[in-house]
Amino acid sequence: MKTTIEISDPLLREARRVAEREGVTLRALVERGLRRVVIETKPGAPFKLRRASFKGKGLQADVRGASWDRLRDLAYEGRGG
Repeated sequence: MKTTIEISDPLLREARRVAEREGVTLRALVERGLRRVVIETKPGAPFKLRRASFKGKGLQADVRGASWDRLRDLAYEGRGG
């Protein structure tokens, strides 16, 4: 398919030099660049959080029903601050 694109003069000059140096057409060079961009931007596999649960019966009795502030304080207890 034919299409028209606008490319800055300095970039076009450099692309032509690269194409000549590599012995390929400007078209081939542009297609190669577009393929790379398309491949790089394809979405990968969706993130999946690994199962990281532990055996147990929930919270310890002394913190069951505690507020998030209390749980946070216990988690950071003895770590400075």
